[in-house]
Amino acid sequence: MTAAGSRCGLFTPDLARALAAAAAQARGAALRAGASAEEIAQTERIARGRAAGADCRSKDVTVAADRVRQAFAGFSRVNRIAYPGDVAGWQADRYVSAANPWRLKQDTAFGADRMSFGLAGREDAPALLAVGRFADGAQPYAARLVMRDEGRSAGPYLQRVSLGATTGLPLARRMPPPAALTSVMAEARQPAGRDLLPKDQAGKAPAWAFRFPAPAARALAALDPREAIAVDFLFPGDRVRRAYVEVGDFAAGRAFVQMTAR
Repeated sequence: MTAAGSRCGLFTPDLARALAAAAAQARGAALRAGASAEEIAQTERIARGRAAGADCRSKDVTVAADRVRQAFAGFSRVNRIAYPGDVAGWQADRYVSAANPWRLKQDTAFGADRMSFGLAGREDAPALLAVGRFADGAQPYAARLVMRDEGRSAGPYLQRVSLGATTGLPLARRMPPPAALTSVMAEARQPAGRDLLPKDQAGKAPAWAFRFPAPAARALAALDPREAIAVDFLFPGDRVRRAYVEVGDFAAGRAFVQMTAR
C-alpha cells in the first residue's frame, strides 16, 4: 500500500509518513527476528511490482486504501511512541516544548558517564545531537560519530556464533572492523542546557552537547536496524570515551516525528 499510495496519490502526506514509519518498524522487527535482508528485499520487489500493475481506480485498490485510512486514523493522533530494541530503544515525541526539545532519543551509560543521543529541536529541522554527562567533570573538546560505511561494506557486521535473532548481542559486537568504518565530526559544541538532560541528571554533572551535520541523520536511518554506531568523545591527551547506540528503529522513529504535530 505504501508503493500504491505513492503511485496513485491515495494518501495525505501525514498518512504516507505513518505508513513509512510502520514499514520501517516492520522491516526492523523482521531483521531482528532472523529474516535475511535478501528475503525482505524480495518481498519489497514483489510489492512494488504489484503496485505498478494495479489500476488506481479499481475496487480492490480503493477498498484497501479505505482500510488503511481507517487503520491509521487513530495512529495519526498518537503523539509519543516507545520503540524497544534488542539492547536499547528509542523514545519518540512529535511535540517540541521548552521543557523537552527531544523528538527522538536513546539514553545510554558508558562507565560512570551518561549520554542522550537523537533528534532535538525544531519540528521542521531537528538536529542530531549527542549530549554527554561526565561524572568526573571532564570536558571533551570534540565528538565524532562512528558508523559503518556502506560504500566499503556489503552489509552489517554482526558477530554471532550462528545465524538467527540478534537479541542479547552486545552493541560493541554489532560494528564492523576499522576498514569498513566512517566517521563524522560534530559541527558545534556547547554546554548542554537543563532542557536536554533527564530530570534526575540535571545539575549533577557537567554536560556537553554536540551537534552533527544533517546528512549524518540520513546515513544513520539507512543502516541495518540490528547494527550499532558509536559516539567518541575526545579529550585532551588523546583520550577517548566511547558510547554505543543501537540503530534499532531510528528510521521508524524519524518518520514518526516527521508527521505533523496535532
